[in-house]
Amino acid sequence: MTSTAPAGLITWLETQLPRLIDDVRAATCDRIALYRDEKIVPRDDLHRSIAVNLRFMVAALAGDDVDAAPEETGSRRAHQGAPLPEVLQVYRIGCAMLWDVMVDRARNHGGPGATDALVDLASRLWQVTDDHAVRLTEAYRATSAELLVSQQRRRSALAEALFTGQRVLNSGPWEAGKLLGLSLDGKLAVVAAETRGLAEESLIGVERRLARLGIVSAWQLTPTLQAGVVSLRDDQRDPMLTVLQDVAVARAGVSPLYRSLVETPRALHLARTALAGLPPGKPEVRAFGSSPLAAFLAYDPDEGQRLAVDVLGAVLDQPAEERDILLETLHAYITCGGSSDRAAQALHCHANTVRYRLRRIKELTGRSLTDPRAVAELVTAAQAIRLAPGRRDPGA
Repeated sequence: MTSTAPAGLITWLETQLPRLIDDVRAATCDRIALYRDEKIVPRDDLHRSIAVNLRFMVAALAGDDVDAAPEETGSRRAHQGAPLPEVLQVYRIGCAMLWDVMVDRARNHGGPGATDALVDLASRLWQVTDDHAVRLTEAYRATSAELLVSQQRRRSALAEALFTGQRVLNSGPWEAGKLLGLSLDGKLAVVAAETRGLAEESLIGVERRLARLGIVSAWQLTPTLQAGVVSLRDDQRDPMLTVLQDVAVARAGVSPLYRSLVETPRALHLARTALAGLPPGKPEVRAFGSSPLAAFLAYDPDEGQRLAVDVLGAVLDQPAEERDILLETLHAYITCGGSSDRAAQALHCHANTVRYRLRRIKELTGRSLTDPRAVAELVTAAQAIRLAPGRRDPGA
């Protein structure tokens, strides 16, 4: 200290701290709703924090070395989930009331040199105040970042438990889904996207973008795959696909909708199957069809390909141009419910052209589209070809 007057004011402040601490707490509860209900910050905790920080400020005015009160408060409030603006508002209330007490003392009870002492302490108080606020804010943000990373790791681990069907501490998919905030009575979908590089996200910001639409999701990143479980209503499926198409920088597949979290491993398999059916190197999103037959074939793609070769082998052996036209026509005919006229509209050709191509398929395969058993085999074979990795059927 450079004079005895500031030292005397600080000594007097120390005697006033118990009353000032109570006054600041009362003012805080009166002005800030967050601190009135004690759901986030208990009253005793608030009182302790105010006491620690006011004592810190008075000690700093005296030039004493003190403990890291601002850092402790910032970190503690971040753990409790108190918003930073409200935390800083408490600090501002305490600083303002401390200053008011000092001014009142200098005006009404100060002797010679009281005003000079107040001026000497004023610049020091603003410096301490600014330093205090910066340290508190940095500690709050650092702790918030640590908590966010920890939360993301936990969500990733819970998502992995859903993808693998693994039980964690005797808790099953229902408990994991509840912790992730996923709907337990709505519908779900799995998204599987290949990574751009080693463990590099290809759906950047997807969780935040979906959350803006009220869609809850949980994601896991592996060296080769970014996968997520998405909870949504029927009317949110198309908005979800739009978001995926907007953010995707690599191939991504989407499973059919399902209801039970127990089915998540199966849904992941279907999403990965949809992903594998996209041409490499192009950022595109493909949703797996809702056909039970497609889902059945996806579980044994090798057998599906053997069936496809057995049934459509002669078609597959044709020159590429003719082969693709015949397969496209067969797919359109099946999709249009066995109507040559509607298939012709979809293919932008004449119905007689469709009928000619179907006769050509019959000649090559020996299977008639009027025989129910032959139709079942042709439909299954055509579906297996569509699911072949790396193949993009024109009608898919």
